[in-house]
Amino acid sequence: MTIVTLVLPDFLLIALGWTLLHLLQYRSDFFSTAEKLVYYVLFPALLFGSIVRAPLSLGEASTLIGATAALTVCGIGLAWLAVPILKPQAMVHASLAQCAYRFNTYMGLSLSLSLAGQQGQSIMAVIVGCAVPLVNVAAVSGLAQRQDNRIFSELIRNPLILATVAGLACNLGGVPVPGVVMDTLQRLGACAIALGLICVGATLSLQGLGGSVRVMGWMIAVRLLALPLVALGIALLLPLSPLEKQMLLLFSTLPTASSAYILAVRMGGDGRSVAVTTSLGTMLSALTIPMWLHLSPF
Repeated sequence: MTIVTLVLPDFLLIALGWTLLHLLQYRSDFFSTAEKLVYYVLFPALLFGSIVRAPLSLGEASTLIGATAALTVCGIGLAWLAVPILKPQAMVHASLAQCAYRFNTYMGLSLSLSLAGQQGQSIMAVIVGCAVPLVNVAAVSGLAQRQDNRIFSELIRNPLILATVAGLACNLGGVPVPGVVMDTLQRLGACAIALGLICVGATLSLQGLGGSVRVMGWMIAVRLLALPLVALGIALLLPLSPLEKQMLLLFSTLPTASSAYILAVRMGGDGRSVAVTTSLGTMLSALTIPMWLHLSPF
C-alpha cells in the first residue's frame, strides 16, 4: 500500500496537466514556459539541495559508489544495444535511451525512507549522488551528438550537470551553505516534480508514435526488468551490507525521471515518445517495485 500511495500522486499530476490543456483550454505556450522554468531553475535547485544535504563520504562508500557506477554503465549499455537490434531513427533512440537508465530521484528517496528509515535514505542519497552525473552526461551526450558535434559545449552548459557538480563539490569539500539559501532551494525544489509532471501530462499522447513503440518497450523493459537483475548480480558479487544491497536493488527498480522529457524537449528530441514512456514506466513500476522487493533475498 505504501508503494501505491507514493506513485498515485504522480499520476494525478499527469492527469491534471492533460486536463489543463485539453479540457480547460490552457495555451500550449504556458506549458512551454513552465518546462523551461523547471529545467533551468526548479530541478537544478532540487538536485543541488538534495545532494548538499546528503551525508556523503567517499572513503566509507567507495564500494557502494562502484556498484552504482557499474549498474549505471550496464543500463547505458543495454539502452544502446537497441541500435543494432531495432535500428531506430537516431534522434528517436537518443531521446528514448535515457528512459532506460535515468531514475526518479524523488521516488527513490521517499521509498528508501519508508522502507529503511533515515539510514536507508542516507544510503540512497549516496547512490543518487553518484548516479546523477553519470546519467546526465550520458543523456546529454547522446542528444547533443545527434544535433552537432558541440557535445562539450552542451555538457558544460547543462543546468542539471552544473547543479550536481556544484552540490557534490560543496558536500565533499565541506563548503557551508547558508541556511537561508538552503531554505530557498528547498522551496524551489518542492515545485520541480509537481510542475514537471504537469508538463508531462500536457504533452501525453499515443498518437503518431509509429516505429517508436518498439524502442519504448525496449527501454521500459531495461529500466524495470533488466536492471534489477543486474543489481542482484552486483549485490551478490560485491561486499555490500544487507541494507546497501536492498537500497541498490530499490534504486534499480525506479522508473524514469520526468526530467528525461524536459531534457529531450530542450535539446530538440522526441519529447512525445519520452513523455509516454515515462508515464507508462511509472505506472508499471507500481507493480514491478513490490515484485522485486518481494523476490529480494536481502
